[in-house]
Amino acid sequence: MYPYQIFDKTKRKLVKTVTFACKEMFIQAMNYQLVLDKTLEEIKSENKKPTLLLHVCCAPCSTYVLEYLSDYFTIALYYYNPNIFPKEEYDKRLWTLVKFVRELKSKIRPIIEEANYDPSEFYRNIKGLENEKEGGSRCKKCYALRLEEAARKAAEKSLDYFTTTLSISPLKNAQLINDLGAVYENKYGVRYLYADFKKKGGYKRSIELSKQYGLYRQDYCGCEFSMKNKR
Repeated sequence: MYPYQIFDKTKRKLVKTVTFACKEMFIQAMNYQLVLDKTLEEIKSENKKPTLLLHVCCAPCSTYVLEYLSDYFTIALYYYNPNIFPKEEYDKRLWTLVKFVRELKSKIRPIIEEANYDPSEFYRNIKGLENEKEGGSRCKKCYALRLEEAARKAAEKSLDYFTTTLSISPLKNAQLINDLGAVYENKYGVRYLYADFKKKGGYKRSIELSKQYGLYRQDYCGCEFSMKNKR
């Protein structure tokens, strides 16, 4: 059996859990692109632009997401990535993001807020999971760390929504990312924008835009463990 949690956006809490009898029905229920399409349709029909805190991991992952969402939201970018190693790599990714936003062909350029870079936050959260394989428990802890901080920051700034660019990567588990988003939506009282940005050709478009803007594209996720695993 496959459980699916339903959240009430107005009351911002779990309403009920529906159990599906087969995997196919479960997967259909969890199609986050369809969920996003519906959300954007609702926003468009209301003829307003809500505010969105977009957690960004790097410039290439933000390209398509910004292109896609800019017509629907007033976006604030939040660069919180204590997992990135070494510091020179962290700075290089941030500089590339700043470069992209400055050159972005858009009427309104989003503001970038850089969080404090403290790798100890990452190492405390993944302690004991250093030898886990990529995509496993260590990565889940890393996603959770960054998503919770994004939700906290969105609540602090009284923004309408928060989300992350992480799901654009074909190597990232969109189900897990969105499940975590739901947890922090409920905890902090800020709506989470459910999405799987790799869908609808999103990942391919991000590569095209990265080439168009001449962006640096890293060859590992970010932490020292993923850097070692690429070798």
